[in-house]
Amino acid sequence: MTRIAFVIPGDLSLPTGGYNYDRAVIRLLPQAGVEALHVALPGGYPNPSATDLEDTAAIIASLPADCLLLIDGLAYGAMPESLIRGFNRRIVALCHHPLALENGISPERAVALHDSESAALALAEHVIVTSPLTAKILAGDFGVPRDKITVAEPGTARKMRATGSKSDIVNMLAVGSIVPRKGYGVLVEALHGLKRRNWKLRIAGTARSLETVNALRDQIRLSGLDEHIQLLGAVPDRDLDHLFETADLFVMSSLFEGYGMVLGEALQRGLPIVTTTGGAASETVPDGAGLKVPPGDVSALRKALDDALADPGLRASLAEAAHRAGQNLPTWEDTARIIAGALQGLPVAPSPSVSSASKGT
Repeated sequence: MTRIAFVIPGDLSLPTGGYNYDRAVIRLLPQAGVEALHVALPGGYPNPSATDLEDTAAIIASLPADCLLLIDGLAYGAMPESLIRGFNRRIVALCHHPLALENGISPERAVALHDSESAALALAEHVIVTSPLTAKILAGDFGVPRDKITVAEPGTARKMRATGSKSDIVNMLAVGSIVPRKGYGVLVEALHGLKRRNWKLRIAGTARSLETVNALRDQIRLSGLDEHIQLLGAVPDRDLDHLFETADLFVMSSLFEGYGMVLGEALQRGLPIVTTTGGAASETVPDGAGLKVPPGDVSALRKALDDALADPGLRASLAEAAHRAGQNLPTWEDTARIIAGALQGLPVAPSPSVSSASKGT
């Protein structure tokens, strides 16, 4: 059986899309012939301190010599080239989406992350990505050879179809961490013009940026939408299941998505969707299953929401198409098999280029 160390920064139990993906892969890789050891790195990534980097070097050095490293891109893209060379191991990178494309960072930080991630990816033996779009971006903008990339789209657990709220109030749901990239400010601005409609919105997502959360709360209050919009914070899986089950409309306002795992769940449950076309979101949601608008376009998002809120027949049509599409989505077992296939095709010994370079540093 192939042995790997799956190296992941921070708290793996956090309810984010990236960590959900990692947890599922760790759980299912053994069924596909890969023994996966979870290795936790400090939580400071993608902005590691000097101590974080020192701890990372020590953690990797303590691993069995025959372990292939699968490193989550949240950490890998921010690692200095000298640190990676010092690992003296074969490395596979897992890129959920490029760090430089995160919204809310300075242009200077974006350039630094682009350069860091490009250098790191050049040292990886192989790269796993979660969507064809991310593969295209890495090949075109980060110099990763296309034959070095494997696409392993997120799986979707099979769930019962949503029953809806069974209420005159349209119950909207948005799921995702409260960070600038999710575009919640745009969503609130769009909804500000729809007070005449009968709706409520619940937003479930980890408060990863307190500044962003506080700004969003202020925007909701100043828009007079306190009675319409509820910020739930991080939600346990059981409660999240209930939120999906009782939703009437799913909303995604992201400026960029590497895949959009919650869109897959909304499709599988047969929810009508209003989404932006940010990143891979437009590919995840088929035409006919959702209303799609450009990311950051308040007017377009407001119109799409207004159309969906005003027309139960439209919502029903979108829901049918969403449910059909959702039944054809990959399972997590499919995802694990694809990743295992890529890992099993790689040798374990350190590559000569990395080994010799590390000796000279």
